[in-house]
Amino acid sequence: MLDRNLKRWELALMFGLLCGLLGGFWLDREQTQLAGRVIRFHVIANSDSPEDQALKLQVRDRVLAETETFYPERATLEEARAALEAHLEELAAAGQAAVTEAGRSEPVTARLERCWFPTKEYDGFALPAGEYTALRVVIGEGQGQNWWCVAFPPLCLEAASETVDEAAAAGYFSPGQAALITEEDRGYVLKFRAMELLGEWKGFLFH
Repeated sequence: MLDRNLKRWELALMFGLLCGLLGGFWLDREQTQLAGRVIRFHVIANSDSPEDQALKLQVRDRVLAETETFYPERATLEEARAALEAHLEELAAAGQAAVTEAGRSEPVTARLERCWFPTKEYDGFALPAGEYTALRVVIGEGQGQNWWCVAFPPLCLEAASETVDEAAAAGYFSPGQAALITEEDRGYVLKFRAMELLGEWKGFLFH
């Protein structure tokens, strides 16, 4: 009787692990597809001091406002990426201007590169953990807390920001992707956290 109960427990455990792995592989595929449709925005403050954190937001606003001026009308992801790559010096200069206006002298750099992001919830949507192409702006030593959002589609711009539904209607997201990242019952955050844990588990097993 004990052996039979033990086998049932083992089968249940194996089934649970299999479901978790299959769900993790599905989420991993979804993240990869989403990563191919967005450009994240990543601003890193000089330090965690209140002054440096306030400066980070000033630089964020100035650089975000500048990015939209470089996008062609109805830009595709490739066109947006090319526009950002061609104007990295101007974006850094915009951030530098904000620093100078604040009476500070820290240097500002801007790069377009692949970065790892944790699961992040924004106003009305969330994106799963994983690697994304990102516009990465670093202020000074870059030792402070980060600010993350999405530079393209323009989901984080003040005056001309799109909603996820509008971005989907414009073809930036498929209906399924839009539904996944804006799930009304907030279950998407739990799914994305599970993917994050699965990634950590796989790293523990295979590294």
